[in-house]
Amino acid sequence: MRVFILCTGRTGSTSIIKACEHIDNFSSGHETLARKFGKSRFDFPDHHIEADNRLSWEPGKLDQNFGDEPYFVHLKRQKERVAESYFSRYFKPESIMDAYCSGVKMTPAEKLSDQKRYEACLDYIETVDSNISFFLSNKSKVLTMHLENIEEDFRNFWNEIGAKGDFNAAIAEFQSSHNASRKRDLHIRYRLRLAFLREWKHLRMAMGK
Repeated sequence: MRVFILCTGRTGSTSIIKACEHIDNFSSGHETLARKFGKSRFDFPDHHIEADNRLSWEPGKLDQNFGDEPYFVHLKRQKERVAESYFSRYFKPESIMDAYCSGVKMTPAEKLSDQKRYEACLDYIETVDSNISFFLSNKSKVLTMHLENIEEDFRNFWNEIGAKGDFNAAIAEFQSSHNASRKRDLHIRYRLRLAFLREWKHLRMAMGK
């Protein structure tokens, strides 16, 4: 049995996978195949627990590849806390909020006021949570977990999947901070290089090369 933890991101998924590393009868990973394309994107082994917020944008392929076989977890956190976390991560490399604004909503974040960017965070959260809820509506093995009640909910999760291992060590992981928002690095060279590559490739395509 595979286990997929679906969420908006910024909900404690990294901490949960740290806890799952103390499970002996399942492997576990966080966004392990997020950069893959095609069939390799879903090449998850059996008896594996995967947390990946980007899978919420690929429910059709999840269903095609696994159907109703997996155990699904909908991981949630108070919406305003998630929005605040995402707001602080705007303009970081690989920011999903930048992708949501620029790609899905066709409005680059640079054009938005702080208030509008915060509203975009809330809109993203509501969109992803509703996508997950709709996808899971016809699945038979589903558990909702809340970060605010994570120790009790993780105990239920442990029992539901028949986990074996060091439960006390797993629970202790929630006393530490994992993947918390930190003071941002500037990444100036990285940003300039990407901007140059994007414009150069755009120019070559325009010239038919």
